[in-house]
Amino acid sequence: MPSATASTNSSLSFRIAEFETLVDGLDYAASGETGCNFFTPRGELQAALTYREIRDRAVALAQRFTRAGVERGSRVALVAETSPDFLIFFFGCQYAGLIPVPVPLTIHLGGHDAYVERLRSMIGKAGAQIAVGPAEMLHYLKEAAGGLKMIGTPADFYDLPAEGGDLRPFAGHEACYIQYSSGSTSLPRGVFVSQRAITSNARGIGQHGLALRSGDRATSWLPLYHDMGLVGFCLTPMLSQITIDYLATKSFALRPLTWLKLISQYGGTISFSPTFGYDLCATRGLNGSAKTIDLSRWRVAGIGGEMVRSETLDRFAQTFGVTGFSPKAFLPSYGLAESTLAVTFASLDKGIEVDRIDQEHYTHTGNVAPVPIKVNSKKANGANRAARSFVICGAPMPDHEVEVRSEKNDRLTDHHVGRIVVRGPSVMDGYYNDPAATAAITTPDGWLDTGDLGYMIDGRLVVTGRRKDLVILNGLNIWPQDVEWAVEALEDVRGSDVACFSVIETDGNERMIVVLQCRLHDVAARENLRKRVAATVRRTCGADCRVVLVPPKTLKFTSSGKLSRSAVKADYISGELSDLNLAFTEHDDSAPAYSEQRS
Repeated sequence: MPSATASTNSSLSFRIAEFETLVDGLDYAASGETGCNFFTPRGELQAALTYREIRDRAVALAQRFTRAGVERGSRVALVAETSPDFLIFFFGCQYAGLIPVPVPLTIHLGGHDAYVERLRSMIGKAGAQIAVGPAEMLHYLKEAAGGLKMIGTPADFYDLPAEGGDLRPFAGHEACYIQYSSGSTSLPRGVFVSQRAITSNARGIGQHGLALRSGDRATSWLPLYHDMGLVGFCLTPMLSQITIDYLATKSFALRPLTWLKLISQYGGTISFSPTFGYDLCATRGLNGSAKTIDLSRWRVAGIGGEMVRSETLDRFAQTFGVTGFSPKAFLPSYGLAESTLAVTFASLDKGIEVDRIDQEHYTHTGNVAPVPIKVNSKKANGANRAARSFVICGAPMPDHEVEVRSEKNDRLTDHHVGRIVVRGPSVMDGYYNDPAATAAITTPDGWLDTGDLGYMIDGRLVVTGRRKDLVILNGLNIWPQDVEWAVEALEDVRGSDVACFSVIETDGNERMIVVLQCRLHDVAARENLRKRVAATVRRTCGADCRVVLVPPKTLKFTSSGKLSRSAVKADYISGELSDLNLAFTEHDDSAPAYSEQRS
């Protein structure tokens, strides 16, 4: 049985991303004893490699690539499974002067055809000449890109001759990899990341955001084809000689508590997750394992990748408080692949800070106003004014800037909602081979338009959602996630079962649509649920909606697990979504199955 790699190096000085390239960083880390460990769904150690072993195998692979005559700068599509092979190939490309292109592992993105088409689009857009994947995925690769020069398993490439192959590592000003953001679907846009961008981002994350220290240990179940998994829990730890304990994403989905058990058993101090990961664990609960899990050493419990839900994190902290977990460990952040990964971090050791705003004021004006602790004014119906809580995502990393701007590109003052734009050394040079797409997200003065909405408070960022997802109905500004979260709280509805968006109908009017995955079989029960949903939406945002009930597994999600409202909306517009009760209701605008008039 392998032994897990150490948390500290006995004689190597601790350096936090003080390197110009990934090769420089791995060469240095290889002088120590830290490295990477891979675990089964039950938490059993499956493989362990020190950074020295990873480097030695990556160098040997690089020599095989160059011996085979692969031209420097060629793109290599890598199916990003959580395994030693992916790390060896990713770093092998760095030593050979090749550009790795991580592609998703999962086929649960719409089925076989959709996955193959996704691979075909990414590989084609990147202009990859080589594709590598595990044996069980090889037929997908061959179907998606059968015309490439070389397609094979890792073993196929390990068998190539290495004699005579040389090393051609990238310099600091050259390329590093191409990252497809999680929202990339039929029109993939590959973020072109340079060596300087990744080392700059890793330095900001390690020195500022996480304040890494010798002896820190990272634990991750995040997919390596996503920026938070690749940059946050592969490249940044390596550049700071931090050991990483890996649990495959699929293993986490099957047994989420294994994540926490690994943190406990191996003394993990840093781990991140989108909110839904904490929600999964809180839902499973301790299951009698409170005495065997110790989370007291977990000092940074990061949240990123989607909107941060403070209520979910409170529930996690309450559930696992008996294990020694401290809510002060929570660290909200904001980032995106177009800025390599991280942009802002909240303050360490403070936990979640929330800004409470007057929801009605925002709905009618588009701007935010704080809600006093005691609200004396009443609405006409006698109810207290509604409040909305947003988690503060912190201040920009050093050498990075964040502004909130109007549609006219004017900088907005605090508490005014607008477009979030960023600038700094981690921002991409552009989308690979797509100057039009790059121009579309670049402001006239050279900032990156993130596509997100938010506002500032004393130099700290609050994110309110994606601009393309905002529902503007009859002059009202409606956050779709508010509607979705309210509906998810109903009986017979599960988390991630709801998608909210708006459409322009044939009469020219805009209508809000709420698509709900329904597990009820009785027609009357479905109609009762539909009415409860419509009433909940009206109570939440003061607007009517059309409720569409669909079977489970209908909604579409990005490769990182986030709901893709745009994909669900496209399916609705194209007619691919069929209401479960169409056989029993009339399909027209007046049918109560789809909408109710405001009382």
